[in-house]
Amino acid sequence: MGVYASQIMNTPVFASAVVRAGEKVLHSTEVEWVSIIEMPVENFVREREFVLTTGIGCKGDVNLLEQFVQDVINSGASMLGIATGRHIFDIPDRVTKLAEEHHFIIVEIPWAVRAGDIISTVLEEINRGKRDERQVTEEIRQEFINKVLHEGDIQEISEALHRHLGMPSIITEYDGRMRAFYHTGKEILEAVENKEMTEPKKYESEQFLGEEFSSHRLHPHIYVFDILGERWGRILVNTNHRKQGYLWFRPNPQQQINWFTMNVLEHAVTACALFFVKENAVEMTEIRLKDNFILKLAKQSGEEEYVLRSKAELLGYDLSLPYVCIVGEIHSRGRRSVFPAFQSDNPPTSSLQNVNYYIQKEITNAARFLNKRAMTTFDENEVIIFLEADHQLYTETANQFLDSVDRRLNEMLTGIELSWGIASKRSEPTAFHDSYREAKSALDIGMKQHGPGGRTFYKDTRINRLLLAVSENASIDQIVRDTVEPLAEYDKKRQTDLIETFTTYNKYNGNVSQTARALHLHRQSLLYRLRNIESLTKLSLIDADDVFLLELTIRLWKMKDMENS
Repeated sequence: MGVYASQIMNTPVFASAVVRAGEKVLHSTEVEWVSIIEMPVENFVREREFVLTTGIGCKGDVNLLEQFVQDVINSGASMLGIATGRHIFDIPDRVTKLAEEHHFIIVEIPWAVRAGDIISTVLEEINRGKRDERQVTEEIRQEFINKVLHEGDIQEISEALHRHLGMPSIITEYDGRMRAFYHTGKEILEAVENKEMTEPKKYESEQFLGEEFSSHRLHPHIYVFDILGERWGRILVNTNHRKQGYLWFRPNPQQQINWFTMNVLEHAVTACALFFVKENAVEMTEIRLKDNFILKLAKQSGEEEYVLRSKAELLGYDLSLPYVCIVGEIHSRGRRSVFPAFQSDNPPTSSLQNVNYYIQKEITNAARFLNKRAMTTFDENEVIIFLEADHQLYTETANQFLDSVDRRLNEMLTGIELSWGIASKRSEPTAFHDSYREAKSALDIGMKQHGPGGRTFYKDTRINRLLLAVSENASIDQIVRDTVEPLAEYDKKRQTDLIETFTTYNKYNGNVSQTARALHLHRQSLLYRLRNIESLTKLSLIDADDVFLLELTIRLWKMKDMENS
């Protein structure tokens, strides 16, 4: 867009002028500047310039005039105005023929027309064209913005871009997923999605973009690619330092990129960025609503069933399905502490946010693979999942699901590991809070018993839960200390392991030979340890009641020891 040669020729000052060559390109030739020049041309003429001359340097020599016109054509000028009546009386046919061959405009201007009036008129037209261009560009910018703000689809941006620039266009996500396209073939779309493209040579890219637009702020962000024989430009869509997607465009073979084109592309990119920001805001609001609902579902009870189901339905959940609760805790690999970034004042771009993103992604993928629904939320370093599972097969479903999640996360997040607790099957359709408590209890027991990285089912923790309940009694706690403390102090002082010796001996039902082999001890050494155990505890290892008491107190002691650690 801008001022064209035809507009200039329609002004009053050119009423007596005659177009001697290039009349067919008057409506397609842009003019950006005007100047007066005589021989030699050298590098004094810029592209898209209207050159005025009297021909005084040619001294009536037709060959010199022809060479002068050739140099002006080579400089990239838009048109040439030759003043006739003093130094040149008639423009030779060979000169007009040369101009026609190059689709170049030559205008014969009577000597009586003042050069100052021509320059003033041309500059006025150029300035008017720029004002009009700015006005049109502003209207286009407003159109793009309105499409986004008034619930328009991103497809409308692509269509508007083609309407204003006549260029095929594609809009993709940053990962290559197609979001919108217009006037683009299926083969090109598939090539873009599959990243089947090559980069042209540097000079070809510069030629494609045009060096005169290198000062435009969009210019450094345009990359050029060859796709199935077509040359495309690609612009990154960026919001808040986050890469959102790409805008692709392809000028037609005869179409030149100009300032108007660059400005419209810039407004289209801004509109795409605004669309992605708006879309992200909607998604984040929906995610927060879902997170709050699932968190409330897990940690609160007492709400009416029909109220829960109606809220769930609005968020796209179906609470009538059977679910099993799975609770996970994230740790730095090789440490018992939780992931270092898990603090209550995490910024939005913290490690916690990034880890949660990948965990959520793999949970979604694993549930989709099993053709199951999953409701997921995060609470600090805790992952809470309600996984659809048939009550008869919930153990197998949970294991398959967690196998898939753990396998992928171990590949992607090598610095962390997850511990899992899985609730038991429940017949009540809305017992989500009870199911969460079971999963959390199983997780805590598993962590105390096996450390991080394990997987514990609530149904396998009955003895542990019984021991925990028993250990709360003060008198029982005293019995535990009186029985096991002498063994623990002896082990610490002598660097032995009498507690482990008894545990192994009891595991093999008092079989001395099997116990000795398991502990890699000589039979006599084992018997010596067993006598020490009896001596320190005042209990007999051949008395069933004493053996039961010692086993129970050691288990309670270990559980207490794990709690303290």
